[in-house]
Order: sequence, then structure tokens, then C-alpha cells
Amino acid sequence: MYGKLEDRPPEPGDRARNVVRNVGELLITAGMVVLLFVVYELYITDLFSAGKQREATAALDDQWQHPGADVVEGGERTNKVELEDGKGFAKLYIPKFGADFHFTVLEGTSDKTLESGPGHYKGTALPGEHGNFSVAGHRVGKGAPFNDLDLLQSCDAIVIETSTSWYTYRMLPKEDEAGKWASLKPKSQRCEKVAPLGADYAKVFGRDIVKPSQGGVISPVPYAPAGTKPGAALLTLTTCHPKFSDAQRLIVHAVLTNQEAKNPADPKQLPTALSEND
Repeated sequence: MYGKLEDRPPEPGDRARNVVRNVGELLITAGMVVLLFVVYELYITDLFSAGKQREATAALDDQWQHPGADVVEGGERTNKVELEDGKGFAKLYIPKFGADFHFTVLEGTSDKTLESGPGHYKGTALPGEHGNFSVAGHRVGKGAPFNDLDLLQSCDAIVIETSTSWYTYRMLPKEDEAGKWASLKPKSQRCEKVAPLGADYAKVFGRDIVKPSQGGVISPVPYAPAGTKPGAALLTLTTCHPKFSDAQRLIVHAVLTNQEAKNPADPKQLPTALSEND
């Protein structure tokens, strides 16, 4: 009935093998797509973001070296900060993460802005001000400035540089430390000005995990009723949690412990906190 061997209908075993082979090919293709996506997210976006961060830093350095009339009064530079969406206005350092960890902080938290570096939540305090200077950053891909935020410990320094000043913030005690901080507090000088902040700040700890909807973490007094007057200058860093997920937010709260003006005669003079790397 059939003139050639290949004209015969496929045997049931052949059909099963074809199905398995086709499914296998689909799985391999899907796996390659996922792998390429992971490579893109982890490495390619990092390269793009690194370039954008360099551009933002170069623009900020140029602005600081050639300040306009809006930041010069009586021939001297002032603390006045001009905020413009997507533009850098300060620099962030975390000494524990090494001497090469520094990022220009940009105004705003849009997706486009966060591709260039950490972004300042609009409307929150500025560096050194009473209230809550709040900054968001990616944890995976796109430069991942806050990839290791979970490694910070109580009293670790977070340094903010502006055109005129250095601000040293230190991470507050964690929740399991706060109640017995007097006995747990390290004798290190870096912890000298770090302590739980009192009644209005009773829910504010150095590290927290919250839902994305809990916007109160960046309020002038985190978690407190609206209108509560801030009694401290805080810095809050936010990022996704856990890694590779945006189901929650990892929060780090720090308190301002030192402010020092830059020395115009020695612009390379750095605050002592920047030498901490343990």
C-alpha cells in the first residue's frame, strides 16, 4: 500500500518522541530567553546605568566648580540647593562598602531617574534639615546602588556631600537592640551620638521591612501621625526586598550625627567618617 518506507504513518512511539522533542526544544528556547533576560537585567542595565551615573556626576562636579549666581551670595557659596527633576544635587557615600562606593543623588524617583542613580523623594527634607531626607535606589540591576543595604549595622556611617558641606548620618539601633541599647551600645566613638530617638520616634528603627504601600516610612517623622513636628534630622534609604523581587521594601533609617563645612582652601579634605570601612 505504501511505496516507500517514509510514506508509512508514524508509529505511536514516534509520535511520543516527537512530542517530547518539541517540548524539549520549547523549554530550551524558554530557558535561553530567561537567561538572556537575567544577563540583561544584571549586567547590561548596569553598564547603561553606570554611563548615566558618570554623566550625572560630571554635570554635578561642573556645577559645583562653576556655581551660578543663584548659589553665590556676597562672593561666598551658600547651602541653597536648586532641585531639577533627574539632575544631581548631592553625593552619597557608605564607607562600609569601600572607598569606591559613591553615587550622585538625583531629584525624583521616576523609573527614568532611578536608572541613573539613587533618587531623592520629592518633598522630603534636604541634607542636614530637620525631617527625613529620603532616597530610593535599585537593589538589582540598573547600577544596583543599594544591593548590600541589608549588610549595614547600627552606627554605620552614611555620608552625604553637598556643594558646601559634609553630613554624616549613622544607622539607628535595630528593633531587637533598641530596648537594651544602653547595655548593647558599642563603646566605639562612632556610636557616641546614636540612640533611640524618643516617643515620637518609638517605631523608628535602623532596619525595617515594609509593604510598598507603607509610605509613612518617608514622612518627616516616620510612622507618626501627620503633622507631627520632627525633632531630628533623619536619612531614610529604601530599596526592594527581597533581592529579585519588589514584594516588599527594605528600609534603613539613620540620624544626623555630624555636619562640617567644606574647607575652600583644601577641597580634598574629607570627613573622618569616610575612612571607616569595617
